[in-house]
Amino acid sequence: MTDFTTIDYLKNGNSRQIQTYEILTQYKILDDLAEFDPILAGTIPIHIDIENSDLDIICYWKNKVEFVEKLNITFGSKDNYTIREALIDNQESIIANFKIASFEIEIFGQNIPTKEQNAYRHMVIEYQILQSKGENFRLEIVKLKQNGYKTEPAFAFLLGLKGDPYSELLKYEI
Repeated sequence: MTDFTTIDYLKNGNSRQIQTYEILTQYKILDDLAEFDPILAGTIPIHIDIENSDLDIICYWKNKVEFVEKLNITFGSKDNYTIREALIDNQESIIANFKIASFEIEIFGQNIPTKEQNAYRHMVIEYQILQSKGENFRLEIVKLKQNGYKTEPAFAFLLGLKGDPYSELLKYEI
């Protein structure tokens, strides 16, 4: 399986993945976030992104104030920078958004190790499903996303999962 904890796999990916690698390395985004165990998650790593997909970087903070300060200092001057707090799955979450070159970037942080966060867990499960179901399934996911579906609901629809797609996907057995 691909090691998603580094971005090395992007160097040999499709054109969008290669662009992602170049942006992340040129602007040292993951280096700047290194103390927060950043992982690129979402659709671009698993090749189900669509034209307006953003770069989702998840982080693990132990001190929320320090994390917010780091984001404000490091990315506060970037185009369209915003930062907010939200309660997601009963977890305090920090979400920063900004733009670099043609990429929208979202940095999402929780006081949960990155590999235990739902964004990472969903991505790994989705990757395994894509590996087992093949290219036609991947193309159907992309088509659903182009028609307005979010990623997890698209998977749930094609897999026939009932109930909340976010929680059902975490239970899915390949």
